[in-house]
Amino acid sequence: MKRIALALAVAPVAAVALLPADPASAQRSDLAQVNAYIRAVTTMTADFTQTDRNGRTLNGRLTLKQPGKVRFQYQKGVPLLIVGDGRALTMIDYEVRQVQRWPIGSSPLAALIDPSKDLSKFGRVVQTGDPTVLSVEARDPKRPEFGTITLVFKRKPASPAGLELYGWVALDSQNNRTTIRLTNHRYGIPIADSAFRWTDPRPRGRSG
Repeated sequence: MKRIALALAVAPVAAVALLPADPASAQRSDLAQVNAYIRAVTTMTADFTQTDRNGRTLNGRLTLKQPGKVRFQYQKGVPLLIVGDGRALTMIDYEVRQVQRWPIGSSPLAALIDPSKDLSKFGRVVQTGDPTVLSVEARDPKRPEFGTITLVFKRKPASPAGLELYGWVALDSQNNRTTIRLTNHRYGIPIADSAFRWTDPRPRGRSG
């Protein structure tokens, strides 16, 4: 099985809209709304579809618990798992018994799962041409090796802070692009911390 690109990532909307009369004010307002969404979503589950740069598609289940806990459980038969335990993100490949681990702050996904971050300091609104869609690109200009993530939201009054996360596009420093599309969101449900544990497949393995 070929290794699957896991720069966790919905295709950005390409249409360009006319800028509002006060674009700076509108940008601040939109970024504040995204910040409010991230801080309001204490727990969430959703189904996801992941598409890599070669067009390969996988499905799975996303489980999120703030701050910093996330689990990408892939469909049956895919021996991959991604878990964030609040401190680090871990990718486990059970087929080759390989484990990779890196600080959450070193991943573009930190823009979504670290509610202490202020998007106004490292994000910008991308015009979509659709007033019902809000797209925000986030990256650390001082650390381009961390890559870029473009979060795409739909304006939905019944959802936290009036937004629902449609998905995102992640682009790593090697320009590997991964698209994530979310459906069937559920918010505020009880999620045990045990959901973010994993079994180490390496010799003399240990639980993470």
